[in-house]
Amino acid sequence: MKNEQWVRGKNINKRKRSLINCLLKSAIMKCLCTGDQLRWMDEMATFGLGRTRHRMATDNTNQVDPDEYTIEQAESNLREAADLNHEEARALLGRMEFLKGHKEAALSLYDGIDFRGAIPKMKAMLSSLSADPRKQHSRQSGEPPMQFSAVVLRLESLYLKSMALHDLGRYKDAAEECSMILDIAESALPNGLHRGSSVNQNKLHELVCNAAEFLPELHKLAGSTQEAISSYRQVLLTNWHLDPATVTSIQKDFAILLLYGGCEANSPGLRYQNGGSFVPTNNLEEAILLLMILLRKCNTKQIEWDPSVVQHLTFALSMSSQWEVLAREYEEILPSMLEKKERLHSLALCYFNEESDETALRLLRQMVDSREVNSGSLDPVILRSWLLASKFCSDKTQYAKEAADFAKRAIAQSHKFQWSDVESIGERLLGISLSTQARFTSSDSDRVKLQKDALEALLNAEKKCGNDPDVLQMLALEYAEERKLDEALKYAKRVMKLKFGSDVNVWILLARIFSAQKRYAEAESVVNAGLGETGKWDQLGLLRTKAKIYISQRQFKNAIETCTQILAVIQLRTRTFGAAMKFLKGINNDRTIEMETWYDLAHVYLSMKQLKDVELCLSRLKAIRSYSSLYWHATGKLHETRGLVSEALGAYNKALDLDPGHVPSILSLAILLRQLGNRPLPVVRSLLTEALRLDRTNHVAWFQLGLLHEDEGTASAVESAECFQAAALLEETAPVEPFR
Repeated sequence: MKNEQWVRGKNINKRKRSLINCLLKSAIMKCLCTGDQLRWMDEMATFGLGRTRHRMATDNTNQVDPDEYTIEQAESNLREAADLNHEEARALLGRMEFLKGHKEAALSLYDGIDFRGAIPKMKAMLSSLSADPRKQHSRQSGEPPMQFSAVVLRLESLYLKSMALHDLGRYKDAAEECSMILDIAESALPNGLHRGSSVNQNKLHELVCNAAEFLPELHKLAGSTQEAISSYRQVLLTNWHLDPATVTSIQKDFAILLLYGGCEANSPGLRYQNGGSFVPTNNLEEAILLLMILLRKCNTKQIEWDPSVVQHLTFALSMSSQWEVLAREYEEILPSMLEKKERLHSLALCYFNEESDETALRLLRQMVDSREVNSGSLDPVILRSWLLASKFCSDKTQYAKEAADFAKRAIAQSHKFQWSDVESIGERLLGISLSTQARFTSSDSDRVKLQKDALEALLNAEKKCGNDPDVLQMLALEYAEERKLDEALKYAKRVMKLKFGSDVNVWILLARIFSAQKRYAEAESVVNAGLGETGKWDQLGLLRTKAKIYISQRQFKNAIETCTQILAVIQLRTRTFGAAMKFLKGINNDRTIEMETWYDLAHVYLSMKQLKDVELCLSRLKAIRSYSSLYWHATGKLHETRGLVSEALGAYNKALDLDPGHVPSILSLAILLRQLGNRPLPVVRSLLTEALRLDRTNHVAWFQLGLLHEDEGTASAVESAECFQAAALLEETAPVEPFR
């Protein structure tokens, strides 16, 4: 009886397995023919392994333990049902486990597949797709070729394996598996991959595209930035015929990695360099190239408008100081993509940085719509434009008045809408523009009023913003120029604490204030402390102040050593950065400091009567820029020391032809003319008056004006005494360098 039950149960189990195998075969063939992964998952969930386990566990007549139904048995059933080999059955089971979310189970299945061993067969099969059909037979070896569907199945398994590794946090292993897909496709299909007419060809194209987009992300997650850059280049420069959206995404991600990845990319290899094509030499150039391509696609409506592309391109071009190129890119953006006010605002920024002030101001004036302002609602873009115009024009003499007007309008509107932060910025800019007007006005009464208004505006800004270091620094400068040195020192120390000694300009200002108080030892200590707190490339200004401190104390040996150190830093900076110096913001300032250092050395050697060394300094000055006022003024001083008066006068006149506002040349010419005695005094007076208009705190000009009044007779005794008094007061509080 027991034997009959056992036989009956065995027959029932056999019929069930036969039914399951038929269903499995149907599902597998559908999957292979249609490539529909979701349908395969549903059918396998219904009729596949999970269904088999459930029935085996619930059927009383089934005597098989469900735990004994292993992967090998499921694999055997699949092979019997669909005539699959060992690895193909594992690939299908792995796909099912992956789609069900069982990543570790899928990996255990994929680990049993020898992907690397099948690479030659897969390459041979893929190569036959693009080969001449008449030659395919001659290329086949004695071993039967791999079926195209089997190739697609294995590549899909590689992709799913890399995704599973990614989900489990094994990014490096995932990148290795994913890169194998691209290497196979690139080697077998050197002319690129197109979508085909069959389902498997389309699926192959989709797999390669997905892998191409996935691989760089895996390298980034693994921390392999150089490999990510190489994979980006491989994807973009290989003929995968990716869809436009994918290419756009890859190009944008690549540009972002180059800009902010923190790793300098190696130059593209020779395989990526075509004859006559532009080859980027650094990260910045490559990122700019990619972003300009993307922006061109937006302008031609090949892709949707993406504002972030313009933002990244603005950052990249501004870092390289390519303001003219950036302005041209903004001008080419279609009106429908960028609002007119935003375009004008951005263009104005470009032209201001390009020092085309008139063009930038004209653009900002176009943005101001009085009807919109008077209507009670104000566009923030217009308010930003007022502040921008005031910021860039506040320290320029010819635009200072207009800068003050812009600042006043911004203050009025921000007060109306109770924007206290914006109001404090407006007050600060108003103070700067009024101070600029005060320095260059010809009327004493106007100057006093403007200085008072400037100080009041800066104090209002301090009340609204509290401890804003920029406002406090401007207050320190304003008090220092008015020779209220104790107040200036108090504010400078506050700024130093707020900025934690990170701003080299604050160190310089503090040292100049101490030097104006004739506290040279403390000024030198401040400079030395600043040199210890700042980077090597930021020390030129501090070293120049240190040299001036030594010159003021007639410590010429120390001054020469410091000037030599300045020149060495500039030379080292040039050698270190080479061609990349044009991307550094301080490159123009470096050249100016180098000229001023040789100019100072020439005057030091003149004081020491070492005329040969003066000639050497002049030759270096001439080599840098022969048409500079510094060169011709130093040349005039050398002629004057040698007693060559006419040559000295000619040199001073040439210096003023090049720079009519060069105060040392004006004073030297006026002093020499007064000493000759055979020139009309009004000429000398006009030169001294011009020097004082340009620099009201120049004690030498006041002293020479007092001497001129003495030469004119007793009628000018009062004016002469006033000039001498002003000269003495200014000399007592004169810094080693101008505060600004």
